[in-house]
Amino acid sequence: MMSDSDEARDLRNRLLHDLDTARAQTLALLDRLEAASELYPGWTVKEFLAHLTGWDDATTAALRAHAQGKEPDMPAQRGIDHYNAETVSTRATLDYPHVKREWEVARDLLKAALRDMPAARFAEPVVFPWGPTGPVATLVKIMIHHEHEHADELRKLLADGPRPAETT
Repeated sequence: MMSDSDEARDLRNRLLHDLDTARAQTLALLDRLEAASELYPGWTVKEFLAHLTGWDDATTAALRAHAQGKEPDMPAQRGIDHYNAETVSTRATLDYPHVKREWEVARDLLKAALRDMPAARFAEPVVFPWGPTGPVATLVKIMIHHEHEHADELRKLLADGPRPAETT
């Protein structure tokens, strides 16, 4: 029979594995697209990466604050759409290679925050970046699911062919 700490360790390891799997899937899809491809209206690959980076940043901050027993900032308390726009706009002047590096580093930092979470804090509810509370594992699973949803959208885009850039 597994102890609670063994179960928590196994869950944490599964979450780390699932974060890696989601990221590898997204990267494989992105490798098939041109950086200038428009993925969503007004969003190229760069803006898409900025969006994912923002959510990894917010999740990392929530996990780190929680690990220290502090109340985290809630960067998405004004709404998810507002936060999405903010994370993209704050990276608008950065070049694509810089944004891609940030995307890669942000995931490494998220995984480190999860690995470094004290076992006792891992079992306690965390404040999500958008306000509600729930298990640490649930927050991480939401981020994994978020990336899988985008990967599904990328798969569809690749099957349909990239959309032409909007002209104004």
